[in-house]
Amino acid sequence: MMLDDKSTELCELNNLELAANPIEAESTIALLHCYDLIDDFLDSINISFETYCQQFIGSWMFGYINALKLAGVKTVLFCISARVTESSRFIHIPSGTKICVLPPSRTYLVYREIRNLALKLYGGNDGESFTDIQYKNNARNYLLTKVKDVAKSFGSYLSTPLKLLAQEIRREGCSAILCQEYEYARFDSCTLLGKFIGLPVFATFQGGNETQSMLEYPIRQLAFKQCAGVIISTQSEIERVQKRYKLSSEKIARIFDPMDTNSWCAINRKEARNSLEIPLDAKVVVCHGRIEFHRKGLDILLKAWQQICNLNRDYDLRLLLVGTGSDSEKLRARIAQMKLRGIMWHDEFVNERSLLLRYLCAADVYTLASRQEGFPIAPIEAMSCGLPVVASDAPGIPDILEGGELSGGIIVPRENADALAEAICTVLDNPTWASELGKRARCRVEEYFAPESVGKQLRNFLLP
Repeated sequence: MMLDDKSTELCELNNLELAANPIEAESTIALLHCYDLIDDFLDSINISFETYCQQFIGSWMFGYINALKLAGVKTVLFCISARVTESSRFIHIPSGTKICVLPPSRTYLVYREIRNLALKLYGGNDGESFTDIQYKNNARNYLLTKVKDVAKSFGSYLSTPLKLLAQEIRREGCSAILCQEYEYARFDSCTLLGKFIGLPVFATFQGGNETQSMLEYPIRQLAFKQCAGVIISTQSEIERVQKRYKLSSEKIARIFDPMDTNSWCAINRKEARNSLEIPLDAKVVVCHGRIEFHRKGLDILLKAWQQICNLNRDYDLRLLLVGTGSDSEKLRARIAQMKLRGIMWHDEFVNERSLLLRYLCAADVYTLASRQEGFPIAPIEAMSCGLPVVASDAPGIPDILEGGELSGGIIVPRENADALAEAICTVLDNPTWASELGKRARCRVEEYFAPESVGKQLRNFLLP
């Protein structure tokens, strides 16, 4: 173990808890995250592994875990971390799920050191692809950049310790393997692993499209051929996968991500606003999630907000932004450059559900301006709290708001700040209509995203 002392104590405590409170279930699913290292994800949202175990809830992963539990299926979450030197077990406190943390191969650690050195020499960081660095310096040789992209793909394949993973999956008595994304190297590696240990391998689509190089294309074609199936929420992505990978419809399950409607529900708006020091007569728009400037369309949102403020100079307008990420400094600079008013930004990852509920329930409308999504959880959380949604037509949104206003929201074209601003103003200017949209949004979530229903669908697909 190389985790900090508190995490070590947590591990020892959790091992005792595991022995004292075994989980009764029919079968066990091995669930794997897609990042080379879980450290990369945790660092990007600036939380420790200890916090992840004790408080983290904002993820489709734990939605799946809770839904499967309701269907009588146990889940073990497998993570790869450079901060451990041997297989270590923890408990995710909010869900009671076991987390098995494995060290990466030594070969991968050597690769990682070389990669980090190369990135420093080329003026980048580990969060950037070599293609990003190429755009920063057009004098770099394009072919060299492509070679480096291949090297990155190769490194991703090295990150999964297949022999150790196989041992731990057998130890946990897993009946199937479920990967976070199928457009990542770990899915390819796990399909190979599944073939050798005789377990079916599945994968979900959560918006990932991280194919790094041509090295991955033929390997992924084989992975799709060998896998037992994929779970996709959006119709457009189903069509893309069928066309690109020639995947039969029998291998595809259209299952929505679950939402715990008992935990995610409206609280008193007056109390929420008082706690955040927001006047009751203010018009409030909220958006939460990771700060990824281009992908999340934050430039479009800021342009729309500027228009909204210009059109409503006599109103007290508030834009609540909740979250942090790799582009926080870029967002901060753009807000200062545009001299925008009314922005309240909680620049950190929020683990406390009660705090996030206060932000959501203090608002009149939720908005999402993304260019690219998979099946975003954030707007479903807002809908569950009875908020109307104004969102771009990024992948996943038309599926969540199928029926548009009948499902509690307004969909606008991506890259269109004018349309976004107009739709938000329409909702803000019509409180009665906004309330009706919010009720429809809550009904939509209750009918299509309830964990009990989703859990049964997942169990029937993963464990036929």
